Order: sequence, then C-alpha cells, then structure tokens
Amino acid sequence: MRLSSKFPILLIATAALTLTACQSRDKRRQELAYVERPVEALYNQAATELDKRDFDQAVLLFNEVERQHPYSEWARRSMVMTAFAHYQSRNYDEAISGAQRYLALHPGGSEAEYAYYLIAASYFDQITDVGRDQATTERARDALVDVVRRFPDSQYARDASVKLDMVRDQLAGKEMTVGRWYLRNNQTLSAVNRFRTVVKTYETTSHAPEALHRLVEAYLTLGLRDQALAVGSTLGYNYPNSDWYKMSYRLLTNEGLDPEALDAETRRTLLQRIIPGGK
Repeated sequence: MRLSSKFPILLIATAALTLTACQSRDKRRQELAYVERPVEALYNQAATELDKRDFDQAVLLFNEVERQHPYSEWARRSMVMTAFAHYQSRNYDEAISGAQRYLALHPGGSEAEYAYYLIAASYFDQITDVGRDQATTERARDALVDVVRRFPDSQYARDASVKLDMVRDQLAGKEMTVGRWYLRNNQTLSAVNRFRTVVKTYETTSHAPEALHRLVEAYLTLGLRDQALAVGSTLGYNYPNSDWYKMSYRLLTNEGLDPEALDAETRRTLLQRIIPGGK
C-alpha cells in the first residue's frame, strides 16, 4: 500500500550537486541556508537524496528550491515533492499539510491530482484495526472519494478505487464488531441499527452476508417474524450457497418460516420497509 519511491512526472535529468559526505547535519543546514545554487541543480540533488531514501535531506533541499527560487516552476513542484518525502518517511501529518498547502496556493496546478491522492494515501496508510476508532478511516474514505470524483480518468483514481473498496470493508467491519457486541449483551435494537447500516451502506462488502444473518437472528429475538423472513429470503437470493444463509435457513424453518417460498416482489417490498434504500 506504499507509493513508489519515484515520482517520474516531477523529476528532471540534470547535473547533480555534490555535497561533502563527511559534513554534519548542522553543517548541511548552514550551507542550505547561505549557499545560492542554480534551481535545477538544487532540485536534482533533492531528487537524488529522495532516491537514496535520505528523506530529511531531500526535504531540506526541496524547501531550499522554494526559498531561493520562489516564483519558479520548480518551486511549485518542490512543494509536492516535500510532501511526498514526508509521506515516504511516514510523517503523515506533514505530508497531508504539505499537500494541502500546495492545493491552497495552486488549486489548478499540474500536480494537483497527485496532491489530492497523496492526502488520501497518507490517511489510508494510518488505518488501524476495527477494534479502534475509525475516524482516520473515514477521512481516508472521504479523501479517496475526492480523488475519484475530481480525476475519474487518472491513474490515481484507479488506485483510489481499489483502496476505497478496502476502506469500506473496514468501516463495515467496525459496524459489525459493534453490532455483535450489542447482540451478545441483549441490546437487540441497537444491534439491528448497526447491521442495517452494513446492509444499506456497505452492501457490496464482504460483511453483507453476515449482516443479513445477524438481522435474522435479531428480528427473531424481537418476535418480528415477517422482517426475519424478508431478510432471510434476501440473504438466500443474494448468497444462496453461503454458510450464513444455511444458518439463517435453519433458524427460520425451525420457526415454521420458509424463506424460499417468498416471491421476489413481496421480498423487495418487505425489505424496503425494513431497510429503506437497501437492496
């Protein structure tokens, strides 16, 4: 899920600027502060340091491009490359703020689509397991949707779409985790709300079959037989060979209900009443 260490559309093949290897970091900072250099040499050396994975030095050099040549094309590109260097070193907050700064100053710039993608990727790489707060996952989702919406035909949109499927699966997993907890603790109505969210909002994820089965369990617990039957029939229609349907089928038939006897129109009508907008 990492980006490539190169960003080809921003790199140029020019002569490299040589820095003495034995200089300390403080000395290099001092040189960057006082030695004027040609813009292409500075930019090229920054790119070289990036390829060498010396991200701190790359950031210093890209920043120096912007400081010494603020109105050049290379300064604009360096802003994005600075954010990219931060991303590569997993300084995600700096990567996000750097990309946002570029977009604030150059919203129509040629590197804008990459800046949007870099923000999304920075959030995506910070996603944690479903047992934790999913605020970052939600930010990743929103940023990925932004990439797809703004640049639907770009290479970044294609990758963003793949990541977006993973993010939605993660968010659905969180809903399922909470819903199962409610179900175990006899908070059945709260569990129903969680499982309905999965069926309505994340119906294409891997969690949808289980969510339907859990709704069958919950509705039977509540004595809502028609709802349980409609959901069970929907589960059988969409996932007829799944273990979740087999379990729901046993539960329903034990109650004298046959999910396979429900016709399609009745099933759709009942489901729309239970989960408006659900499929």
